[in-house]
Amino acid sequence: MSSSAPSSSGGGRRRRGGGDFDGPSSSRRRGANEIWPEPFIEALATQVAIDASRSLGRIHAAAALSNVFQVCSTWRAVSRSELLWHRLTTRIWGRTYRLLDTWRDEYVYWHNIARNFRTGRSLHTVLRYDQSDVDEPDGLMCRCLAISLRHLACGFADGTVRLFDLATRLHITTFRPHHRDRLGQFSRAVSGIVIIADARLVFASIDGDIHVGIIAPNPAAISPTRRVHEGNVMNDGVLVDFAGCDRWWVGLYAGVPGRAIHIWDGNSEELVFVGGSLTDPESVTGWHMLAELTEQVGRVRVSNQESAVACTSLQLMVLDLRNQEVVLNEEENGVVRIVTSMDVSNETYIVVDGHGMAIVRRVDTMEEVCTFTVRGAAHRGVVGCINMGFAVMSSGGTIRVWDIEHGQYLCRFRERIGAANAIVANDRYVAASAFDTTLHLWDFGA
Repeated sequence: MSSSAPSSSGGGRRRRGGGDFDGPSSSRRRGANEIWPEPFIEALATQVAIDASRSLGRIHAAAALSNVFQVCSTWRAVSRSELLWHRLTTRIWGRTYRLLDTWRDEYVYWHNIARNFRTGRSLHTVLRYDQSDVDEPDGLMCRCLAISLRHLACGFADGTVRLFDLATRLHITTFRPHHRDRLGQFSRAVSGIVIIADARLVFASIDGDIHVGIIAPNPAAISPTRRVHEGNVMNDGVLVDFAGCDRWWVGLYAGVPGRAIHIWDGNSEELVFVGGSLTDPESVTGWHMLAELTEQVGRVRVSNQESAVACTSLQLMVLDLRNQEVVLNEEENGVVRIVTSMDVSNETYIVVDGHGMAIVRRVDTMEEVCTFTVRGAAHRGVVGCINMGFAVMSSGGTIRVWDIEHGQYLCRFRERIGAANAIVANDRYVAASAFDTTLHLWDFGA
C-alpha cells in the first residue's frame, strides 16, 4: 500500500476561472415558507459545486453540495436526482458514460479516486510476463507505455507490444510486428502506442513501420497484426515518437529536414500530411537512435480537441489536426525543456524545463494554469505524465504527485523503482517502466 509523505517539494501558483453554468434565475425575493422549484434548486446546487471545484479544486465540490442539501428536506430531496449527478459527474469529473449503476455512484467513485491520489493511497503491483520468448537481453527493455480504461500496453526494444488487463493485472496477449531487415540494433524498438476504444491497438517502431492489431475479448497468446505503413528511413528519417486517437495518428520524425510531422487519418489509415521543421536541429541525434540508447529527441501527444502538442528540448508547438498546415501556437523562448516530462491530458499539457520548473498550460490558448518545482531536473532525469487532475513525475528514483489545479505538492509513492524510462497515467492507474526492466502498476481505485 502506497502512502503519502508530505513535503515542501515544490511551491506552485495558479490562475482561476469563474463558474460558467447558467442556471435559472429568480426575479424576486422569496418568502421563508415559499417552496422553491426543484429545477431551480438543482441548478443552484450545480452552480455551487462548479464554483467550489473551480476555486478550491474538484475534491471540494462534495462538501459544497453537502451544505446545499442540509438547508431543508426539500433541498435534500434534490440529492436523489440522477439528472443532477449526471450533470455534476460530467462537468466536474469529465465522465460522459457510466461504469456503475447510477450517476451518484459514479460521482462518488471518481471523488474517492481523486482523494486517493491526493493522499497517495494505492495498491502497487509488479507486472509479470513470460520472458522465455525474448531472444536478446535488450528485448526486455520497455521503451514506451500506453494506457486506456481497461488495458496497459508496453512497447519493447525488440518491437513487441505486451498487453495487460488492468483489472486482473495479468499479461493477456502479445503483438509482434512483421519484421524486415534491421537498420540498427534498435530500429525495431517501439516508439509509440495508441489504444483505440479498448478494441484496436496501433503501434509504431523507430524504423517508421506502423502496425494495427485487434484486442479480442479472449485473446490468444500471440495476437495477429497487419502492417498499415512501411517506413522509409532514407526519405523520412527516424520515427522518434508516435501518438494518436481514434481519428488521427501523429508521428514525430527526425533526420530529414522538412519532414518532422506525419499525420494519418485514423479511419482510412492513409497518410494525409508530411511537413514541419521542428526536429531539424536534432537530425544527427535522431539517426543515432537506430543504434544507440540516446536521449529522447522529441515527443508528441494528442489532445481531445483534435490538436497535437509536439516538442523538442528547444521548441514546442500546437498543431491543428483538421487543418494540418496550421500551427495554432508556438513557444520558442530559449528555455531548455526536458522532453520526457511533456504530456497531454484532455485540454491541458505539462512540460518541465531544465531548471525544474513545471508549467501546466491549456492546449488551445497556452494560458498558464499553474506552475511547480520538480526536484532532479538539473540532471535531466525527469520522466512525467498527467491525468485529468494530477501530475506524476519520476526523478531520482522517486515518484511524486502534484495537483495541477493549484500546483500543490501532494505526496510521493512509497515504492522506489530506480530510474524510470517511461511513465503513464489515466484517472485511476499509474504505470511505470524502470531501466532494470521491471514494470510497475499503482491502482488508486482499489
